[in-house]
Amino acid sequence: MAMLRSLLVAGALTLLIPNPNAAAAEEIPIGEYASLTGGSASFGQSSHKGTELAVEEINAAGGVLGKKLKLITEDDQSQAGQPATIVRKLISQDKVVAVLGEVASSKSLEAAPICQQNKIPMITPASTNPKVTEVGDYIFRICFIDPFQGTVMAKFARSKGWKKIAVLTDVKQDYSVGLAEFFVKDFTANGGEIVRDQKYSTGDKDFKPQLTSIKAARPDAIFIPGYYAEVALIAKQARLLGLKVPLLGGDGWVGDSLLKVAGHSLDGSFFSCHFSADEQSPDTRNFVAKFKAKHGEIPDDMAALGYDSAMILADAIRRAGTTDSAKLRDAIAATTHHDGITGNITLDSARNASKPAVILTVGNGGFQFVETVAP
Repeated sequence: MAMLRSLLVAGALTLLIPNPNAAAAEEIPIGEYASLTGGSASFGQSSHKGTELAVEEINAAGGVLGKKLKLITEDDQSQAGQPATIVRKLISQDKVVAVLGEVASSKSLEAAPICQQNKIPMITPASTNPKVTEVGDYIFRICFIDPFQGTVMAKFARSKGWKKIAVLTDVKQDYSVGLAEFFVKDFTANGGEIVRDQKYSTGDKDFKPQLTSIKAARPDAIFIPGYYAEVALIAKQARLLGLKVPLLGGDGWVGDSLLKVAGHSLDGSFFSCHFSADEQSPDTRNFVAKFKAKHGEIPDDMAALGYDSAMILADAIRRAGTTDSAKLRDAIAATTHHDGITGNITLDSARNASKPAVILTVGNGGFQFVETVAP
């Protein structure tokens, strides 16, 4: 009798103690890897804030397939080697059904083969190097790619009447090398001249030798397809050397430290990106208001892309009706006319997004909208 009472008590206690496995079954684990610290932290922090906001909204609306999304975020510290380690952990230990990230193309290229090998869909919000989605059919992006971005900036340079351009490329970043290649190809094919082609590496602090050489070539403008940390220093040193011509760049310029470091050195310069908080559509105004209420700041395009990537994944899970990897992959691939914050997004047969670019200029301590360029 005493044994029976003990069994009954143990059974009652079991009913009262939450079952962590049951709780996990009510969630859909989503992985995210981002540069939350280190040299690219502005990218990762911004993208993560957008992703997090989207997941909160999705869960507040009831989740997906009757379950809440569980966002598992890991910091790759802006270091080579970390994305691969993190993504292996997300897949093998956390059992994620999909992965969101990274912003930097070199880091996405490191992690993508692991997702492909394990047949786990990966959506990068902002990696623009064409090689990223070429890894395989489980790899997607929701941003435009460098051939388009490079062409946009080459056409913009010509529209300004600039005939002679110098190029300053970060040889350590696949993003920078690719963007420079496509800019040069289009600019020279249409009668422009590259008067200097100089190189630097991520982490460099002194750019005076390259800039001195560029100054001697007397360009109309300088194309610098790098990331914000180095671009800010390049701009300051260029002005100190008396180089007053406009500087041109791509979406790698977006970062909260760009103008903090560069000050007014970038005034009158131009760069391509994915989103402008000045755009007056109801969806953009609503997104900006929600983001500002949560984070106390205006979102940049990395935040908007992070938001869109999570929303596209959630929409694909709904359409698939399951988190089965093959069916989810097919649903992501079938994304058409998704009304995103960064534009109307359709994924093509190569799993790249066909969407417009935005050109911004620098001035008055911030970024101002110039124009939208359609594909």
